[in-house]
Amino acid sequence: MPSLSPLLDETTLRDGVRMLAERITQQYQDRPVTIVGVLTGSIVFLADLIRLLPMPLRIGLIQASSYRGPVVSPGTLVIKEDLLPDIEGADVLVLDDIFDTGYTLTEVVGRLKELGALSVRSAVLLRKRGRQEVESGPDFEAFEIPNLFVVGYGLDYDSHYRNLPFVAALTPDEAAEPADDEEIEDETAEPDATAQKPQQGTSA
Repeated sequence: MPSLSPLLDETTLRDGVRMLAERITQQYQDRPVTIVGVLTGSIVFLADLIRLLPMPLRIGLIQASSYRGPVVSPGTLVIKEDLLPDIEGADVLVLDDIFDTGYTLTEVVGRLKELGALSVRSAVLLRKRGRQEVESGPDFEAFEIPNLFVVGYGLDYDSHYRNLPFVAALTPDEAAEPADDEEIEDETAEPDATAQKPQQGTSA
């Protein structure tokens, strides 16, 4: 049986997403925004967040997958844009579930800029402490968490646990082969909620 250690309960998640929505609203005011969710982990986060945003919105989705095999070299990121609306001249906000090393989000933001977006900012539900390997971080984050393998609220392990209404850490044994490049480190620090100011690392 899996062993889950609760990290963020339903009330904490709801309050954190609400505070994040307030900061995003301050940034954009009443300007139209195109929200682009990164599949698949951001779906729950996206659904809750957009209902708290008062400005005119369009919704798009993008898939970023790292394939390993003979056709694509290991670690190559493949971005699929089939569900993306025309974003030329638009203010775009990318939503992702978790910011780990940062390579995926950096590639996605860069691609959206190439497609002609007027501005591209990013918001993540979770940011892993001490894992960033890229120059710029997300513009908005709801929570900073320890370097643990986490599931729930859209995040999965081997396609399971996305439906959990809370975020929990898997034990090292359960997540011995982490998905999505997440790694295990035994930390007990509590997550920091949305008290900190958003960073502007990926602003266009």
